[in-house]
Amino acid sequence: MSDFLIHVISISFIYGILALSLNLQAGYLGLMNFGLVAIFGCGVYGAGLAHRFEFPLFMGLVFALLLAVVTGLFFARVGRRLSSDYWGIATLSIAEIIRIFATNLEGLTGGAQGISGLPMLFADLRPWDGIARMVLFGGVLVSAWWLCEKLVRSNFGLGMKLIREEPQLARSLGYNIDHIRSVVMVISSILAAAAGVLYAHYLSFVGPELLVAPETFLIWSMVIVGGMANNRGVVLGAIVMQFMMAYIPFVKDYFDLPSDFVAAARLILTGGVILSFLLLRPQGILPERIGGHNER
Repeated sequence: MSDFLIHVISISFIYGILALSLNLQAGYLGLMNFGLVAIFGCGVYGAGLAHRFEFPLFMGLVFALLLAVVTGLFFARVGRRLSSDYWGIATLSIAEIIRIFATNLEGLTGGAQGISGLPMLFADLRPWDGIARMVLFGGVLVSAWWLCEKLVRSNFGLGMKLIREEPQLARSLGYNIDHIRSVVMVISSILAAAAGVLYAHYLSFVGPELLVAPETFLIWSMVIVGGMANNRGVVLGAIVMQFMMAYIPFVKDYFDLPSDFVAAARLILTGGVILSFLLLRPQGILPERIGGHNER
């Protein structure tokens, strides 16, 4: 297996975890989170800060999870008195504020230069280190998928869907909407932070450019392409989108286009895919399975 293919699959697995995280919020609970990249940033900066201040590697995961849980609960708290649409705008604003802080807190985060030199996982296993990382990422993805499946197929998951479709009915039946949203935000934030830690140690770098809004919309495209409220679908969407993104540089080289084409083409591809699926196949490649929350 070529190094390029291993790289694309590895990145696809990380983004698959992020797509599962967003799918819990948007697909099953109806929360329009446009600031997921901020929670992902808790993961990458948790790993980065542990490295910068010479803490053990596992402390990066601890920092990441703590930051992500606090941020996720803050998102849930903000959304208590907001409709889904306004909550989405609020999360986008919060994510941008966090990115600006990360850019300017130079003494803590490294500022615009970021934090470099993070240790790569399994670096001592060369030439098999790439495959080892890919297997690890795949294992974390499978574990995240299993957790999400157990959650959404339970009675708790049934409550999530009811809140998404009929929040007033759910409230009248005794469901504590704020509590359920908080629980889902904590679980999905843990998944996003774990993905961030893996990504930081994969790139060996942490910087504010990882927290830009287009990253959130790339994850949204994966969920929309794969099929909202379908965990297998969003993982498939992540793989499809990452392979499409990976081959853009080859298109540039084939047509001898300028280097600026790559960044622009990725934005156009993300927006074009979202628009195309929303218009032509809004249910995605693998639609939600209606009435199957207890299927095995």
